[in-house]
Amino acid sequence: MKALIEADSQAIARLADRLKKARARPEYQRIQCVLLRLTLGSSAAEIAQVLGWATTTVHNIHSRFAREGEAIFDLKSRGGRNHQNLTPEDEAKLLAPFIEQARQGAMLEVAQVRRAYEQRIGKPVAQSTIYRLLDRHGWRKVVLRPRHPKADVAAQGAFKKTAPSGTPGGRSPG
Repeated sequence: MKALIEADSQAIARLADRLKKARARPEYQRIQCVLLRLTLGSSAAEIAQVLGWATTTVHNIHSRFAREGEAIFDLKSRGGRNHQNLTPEDEAKLLAPFIEQARQGAMLEVAQVRRAYEQRIGKPVAQSTIYRLLDRHGWRKVVLRPRHPKADVAAQGAFKKTAPSGTPGGRSPG
C-alpha cells in the first residue's frame, strides 16, 4: 500500500518551524498530526490517541495534507460580520455627505440614508439595518425632552389652580 504522505527532510523542517510559530491550539494540533506521521511513521490510531482525536479525523487531516499541502494549517477565524453589505470603511464613505449636512445644522432624515444605502448595495433593506448602521458610526437619535430639567412641577400645578382666566392653564370664563 502506497504511503499517503511522503516524508522528506525539507517538509519536516518546514513543519517543525511552523509548529514553533503556531498561534492557536487547533493549528498546533494539525501540524503535530502531520509531523508525527512524517517523523515517527505513527499510525492514525496512535496519533489519534496522542492528540485525543478520533481516528477518522487523523485520516481526514492526512488526506487533506496530501491534496492541499500546508494550506490546511491556515485556519480562518470564526465570527465577524459574515453578512455585511458594506465594509465599515464603505459605510463611513456613505455617511460622509450626511455628516457634512449635520455639521451645517441640517436634520438627518433616516429615509434619505436608507435610499442612499439601498442604491449603493442594489437591494432593499429594513429600517433597522439603517438604525444599526447609524449606531455603529456613533449617531444617536435626538428627540425633544418632555419637560425642562429645571421645571418645578409643584409650582406649575399651583399656577394652573390660581391662574387668571384667559391665560393658558387658567380657568376658562364661564
